[in-house]
Amino acid sequence: MRFFRHVAASTLAAAHIAQGLDITINDTKSIDSALSTIAYGMVKYYQGNESGMIPGELGDPYYWWECGAMFNSLINYWYYTGDTTYNDIVTQGMLWQVGPDNNYMPPNQTKAEGNDDQIFWGFAAMSAAEFNYPNPPSDEPQWVALAQGVFNSQAARWDSQYCAGGLRWQIFTWNNGYDYKNSASNGGLFNLATRLGAYTGNQTYFDWAEKLWDWMHDDVGLIGDDWQVFDGTSIDDNCTSLDHTRWTYNQGMILNGAAIMWNQTNTREWRERTEGLWNASSYFFTEEMIMREICEPTTNCNTDQLSFKAYLARFMAASTKVAPFLYDSMMPYLYKSAVAAAQQCDGGSDGVTCGMKWTQNTTWDGSYGVGQQMCALEVIQATTIQRTSAPVSADTGGTSKGDPSAGTGGDTTDAAAPTDPITAGDKAGASILTVVVLIGTCSLFYWLAV
Repeated sequence: MRFFRHVAASTLAAAHIAQGLDITINDTKSIDSALSTIAYGMVKYYQGNESGMIPGELGDPYYWWECGAMFNSLINYWYYTGDTTYNDIVTQGMLWQVGPDNNYMPPNQTKAEGNDDQIFWGFAAMSAAEFNYPNPPSDEPQWVALAQGVFNSQAARWDSQYCAGGLRWQIFTWNNGYDYKNSASNGGLFNLATRLGAYTGNQTYFDWAEKLWDWMHDDVGLIGDDWQVFDGTSIDDNCTSLDHTRWTYNQGMILNGAAIMWNQTNTREWRERTEGLWNASSYFFTEEMIMREICEPTTNCNTDQLSFKAYLARFMAASTKVAPFLYDSMMPYLYKSAVAAAQQCDGGSDGVTCGMKWTQNTTWDGSYGVGQQMCALEVIQATTIQRTSAPVSADTGGTSKGDPSAGTGGDTTDAAAPTDPITAGDKAGASILTVVVLIGTCSLFYWLAV
C-alpha cells in the first residue's frame, strides 16, 4: 500500500484501465457498490493499523488533521451504509490520538498543531456521537467528552487582545500564521458549538455560537454581507483587511452551524442566514451544478485543498437533516456532483481511482490520493441522506457520555467550561494548513470573473 501512494501519476495513467464507476441516483445497490469501492481505495493509503506504524496517522504527504477528516468520512460511510468494515481501524486511531488531556492534542503533534487541525478530530468525535457510532470501551474517553475537550481547549484560547476577539489560526507562537485569524478555526469552533449544544441541550454552547457568529460577521467581516465566507484576516492591522479567498469547506461548516441554530431556535434570523449561506455556495458550482474548488482550473491545489470539497458535500447533506427546507434546492447539486465524481473514478491501474476535476467528465485527470477519494466518497454518499436517521441527542437516543470539563485538566472553573447548570443532556452526554493563497495569475482572475 505504501508503494501505491508513491507511484508516479504518469505510470498510473499509462496503466489506466477504462472501467470507472456507474451510479444511478436513488438506486441503493449501485450507490453502495460505488461507495464500497471508493472507501477501499481511500483506506489503501492508511497504514496506521499495521505493525510498527502509528494509529491515526497517514504519513507523507498528508498532515495529521487529514487522518481525522478521513476517519470522519469512514464514520459517515458506516452511517450511510451500515458497513462495519473499517470501524476497528477508525476507533483504534481515534483513541490513539486523543492526547493526555483527552482533547486531541497528542504530544507528537502539539508543536505544529493548529486550531483548525484539532477541530477536524473534534468533528469526527462529534459525528460518532450524533450517529450512535459504537462507543469506546468504558475505560476510554467517550465521543461527546472528546468533542467537549476540543471545544473547551479552543474556547480558552479566545483572544480579546487583538481584533476584539476570535481564535488565531495557530496555537503556538513559533508557528507561521500565529498572527492570522481565520474562518477555518473560528467557523470550525462555531460548528462544533452548535452541535454540542444540540446534543447536550446546554445553552452555553449556543451562547458561544452566537459569540463566534457575531465576531465573524459583525466585527471583522469574515462572513460577508452577501454571506460569502472569506479565508481570514491578520492582527497586523487589527483585522481591518481580509484575504477574500473562498474555500468550499469554510462555507460548508458555517452553513451547517447556521442550519443547526435555525433548528434549535426556529427564528427568521437564523433561517435567513442559513438560506443566505446556501445561496452564496453557488460560487462553488458550475452552471451544470457540479462542485469545483477554486484551485482546480489552474491545477494548483495542494494536498490539503484536494480534500476540501468533501467537507462541503458532508455539511450540505447534514444540513438537510436539521433544516429540511434546504433539501429540494440542495439535492440537485449533490446529485449532479455525485454522478460527475463517479465518472472521475476511472483512473489508476485498478480503473477505479478517483480524480479531482469532476467537471472533466469521464476523462481521469491523473491525480490520486486520500483527498480525491474522500471527496468522491462524501458527495456520493450524501445523495442517500434521506434514507438515514436524524442525528441523535442525549434526549433522543444518544448513548455517548459527556464530560463538560473535558480538556481543562479537571478544572471546572476554566473560562471555557460551561457555567450553566449541567442538564440531563450533559450527564448523558480536528493542519488544515489553511494556505493564504495569493491569486496573482491572469488566468485565475479570468476564471473568477466568468
